Amino acid sequence: MAHVSIRTRNLEASRKFYCDVLGLRVGYRPPFPFPGLWLYDDGDDAVIHLIAQAEGADGYLGARAGLGAGAFDHVALATDDADALRTRLSANDIGYQERLVPELEQRQLFVRDPNGVVVEFIFPGGSSPDR
Repeated sequence: MAHVSIRTRNLEASRKFYCDVLGLRVGYRPPFPFPGLWLYDDGDDAVIHLIAQAEGADGYLGARAGLGAGAFDHVALATDDADALRTRLSANDIGYQERLVPELEQRQLFVRDPNGVVVEFIFPGGSSPDR
């Protein structure tokens, strides 16, 4: 998969969530005829495209019925620093749920972004969740 696009009514709140809280960074974005941001992890590819809900976006991408995710359930990102993520979430008063993946020695941490999209973080650690 190349990236996930998220339409938002509040581009700045979404930027803050994905960059300041989750640790992505704003990077190069072509000059599309509507506002938005491309967000990068440690690599060279933008993993999340934020698209401001705007007339130009509908003209370029096509009109969508609202901002709902339809059948889309969540997006998952990998992290190796779950403690730092938990600290940033707590510092920003963002609740989360943590789960253990049976048999895979992985843990999951689930949050909601400002648009209602569920974001899952997967990280190593097979012991029982401590939260």
